[in-house]
Amino acid sequence: MGATGKDLELVNVTKRYGETVAVDAINHHFAPGTYACLLGPSGCGKSSTLRMIAGHETVSDGSIVLGGTDVSHLPPAKRGTAMMFQSYALFPHLSVAENVAFSLKMKGVDRPDRLKRAGEMLELVDLSRLADRFPDQLSGGQQQRVALARALITRPQVLLLDEPLSALDPFLRIRMRSELKKLQRELGISFIHVTHGQDEALALADEIVVMNNAVIEQAGSARDVFNAPRTAFVARFLGGHNVIALPEGKVAVRSDAVRMTDEGAGRMPAQITAVEYQGTHVNVTAAVAGEQEVTALLPDALYFAQPRHPGEPVGLTWENDQQHPLQA
Repeated sequence: MGATGKDLELVNVTKRYGETVAVDAINHHFAPGTYACLLGPSGCGKSSTLRMIAGHETVSDGSIVLGGTDVSHLPPAKRGTAMMFQSYALFPHLSVAENVAFSLKMKGVDRPDRLKRAGEMLELVDLSRLADRFPDQLSGGQQQRVALARALITRPQVLLLDEPLSALDPFLRIRMRSELKKLQRELGISFIHVTHGQDEALALADEIVVMNNAVIEQAGSARDVFNAPRTAFVARFLGGHNVIALPEGKVAVRSDAVRMTDEGAGRMPAQITAVEYQGTHVNVTAAVAGEQEVTALLPDALYFAQPRHPGEPVGLTWENDQQHPLQA
């Protein structure tokens, strides 16, 4: 494509809607060529952040710096970013090729040149054979790839994706994840992808930026954030962890690190409340002191060697190096 990645920096970026602070003075540096996921629950500020980077929302305070240039006050088309919307927003009366070429038409590029570029983009997303079709003749996954080609034709330095997989069925969503990752590697530009799906973020991201209540709660590599969550919110939101209150404070312990022992043994007494068979693993939930729930994800062979049942008293245990202290 000829595009080379540039770094993107958010400097004290704030977004206010009247009295409401949607994004509160966040700072973050995205390295060139990174696949980053902004992850968090609805209303945490992740989509507002993406839209400010794109130029579709104004920045109340702070700066958005792309490749060393403050682009905060530039219109979307002049920023070096492109955005792929959740709804795809394809024009129903235009063919696939014309949809992809639309932004070049707006820039005054002549028809043969813009259709040639559109053809190159459709080749990139493996849709050349459908160039003459209309959006209503395409599947959801095909429509998504048209929207992707249309965003990439502007040769952005950073591609912004707003929950791009949410409209797809589960099987297609998993397939499109690998296509997005492959495309990002081939292009060498940064993709910044907003999602509330933990599995999606872990599967795709070189870097996960977890947002909560308008701020960045934790950022780092997918593995680091998952293995060493800093706060109870991050541990719970990413899933796969228990947040356990000990005398010295709260700790996070991965569910697959918890083991069950006989009553009176282990670190803490508990009573099994639910058992769920999941194929390769069995998910066992136990109540500690009647209120706190702890989940153990046991390999199926280990569970069935000594099955446990709801109502049964057990001990829970884990290795010391499997617990991570959490910030208050």
